[in-house]
Amino acid sequence: MNAVVAFPQVSNMVANMKTVLADKIASITQALNLGHELRVATADIPCEEGVVLVVEILNNKSTYNTLELTSGRMAKLAKGDVIVGALGHRQALFGYSGHLPESVKAGDVIQVLNIGGVLGIVDSVNPEKGRPFDARVIGVVLQFPYLGERIGVPARIGYQRLDYNATVNTRGVPVVALAGTCMEAGKTAAACAIVARMRHRGLNVHAFKATGVSLRRDILAMEDAGAHRTMIFTDLGVVTTTAKTGPAITRALLTEMSQGEPDVIVFELGDGILGAYGVEAILSSPDIKEALSCVVLSANDPVAAWGGVKLLREKFGIEPAVVTGPATDNAVGVNIIRDQFNVPAFNAITDGAKLGDCIIEGLKLKTKQIETEDSE
Repeated sequence: MNAVVAFPQVSNMVANMKTVLADKIASITQALNLGHELRVATADIPCEEGVVLVVEILNNKSTYNTLELTSGRMAKLAKGDVIVGALGHRQALFGYSGHLPESVKAGDVIQVLNIGGVLGIVDSVNPEKGRPFDARVIGVVLQFPYLGERIGVPARIGYQRLDYNATVNTRGVPVVALAGTCMEAGKTAAACAIVARMRHRGLNVHAFKATGVSLRRDILAMEDAGAHRTMIFTDLGVVTTTAKTGPAITRALLTEMSQGEPDVIVFELGDGILGAYGVEAILSSPDIKEALSCVVLSANDPVAAWGGVKLLREKFGIEPAVVTGPATDNAVGVNIIRDQFNVPAFNAITDGAKLGDCIIEGLKLKTKQIETEDSE
């Protein structure tokens, strides 16, 4: 009786609760450590970003048809699969764009907006990826935080909630930021090359991703490259970053990742300098800019490199330490950038060691060892 009085909505959830067996659990929910057998409520579903849903896939696709699991593996989706994802929005230049629905109830049809498990209503489709998966809502995943009680509460992503009042304290640890002219400009490849070179030279590297849409692939790649510790904005309960959340996320993660005595912090700003995910707001924040030791620019072509360098210098007052990305795929682009912009340029794929050494030497980091054969 007391539970009914104190938790009227929760009581209704108990009455509309059932057990569901999920086939695949998206990486966006990693912090919850969910099993495949879940307790799900079919009524009073909160329509808020980060709320975890169980849905049934309604169609087949031949492209963009995988889901990143909590293990990091990519699993192919098919009609009839029951998956776990989270409500959110997305505004991707080369992917789907979509928004949070106004309300959500069991039986509603929504879409899978990315391979990390973001669920919402699609607004715009990239022709190369085709229509997104349609998904019928089964219910909201419940967690049971009250010891000994059958009181379930809607599950939400993240290990902790974002503190919008977070301040920056890097404890004197050098910070390398990677910004790009747009998504798919080679930022992650550059981050991995830099991390790998630093690791080869005996440095303890912590790495994180500050902006974008939830997908753990990039920080997993940084771990594979040798980062000792990694985080992503999803860990703070954020599905997709914005100008409102971006600066607070960056402050919180810079402060968190400076712990554990790293020699250097490397972080990626997903999407482009001009975009919807909050990169511009981050680079405009004086306290964050002060914490940055150097900024690496990834660009798709020489014109993009020119615009990126110009924006960093004139709009944000930041001198790029080096340019990388597809613009440096051969000597033509490298020479244009070096000669016309007076900025070093190295390709992360073919000259990853030199790119890393450029950053290490620029920051005057004290290395413990060096693998000379990579520098030859």
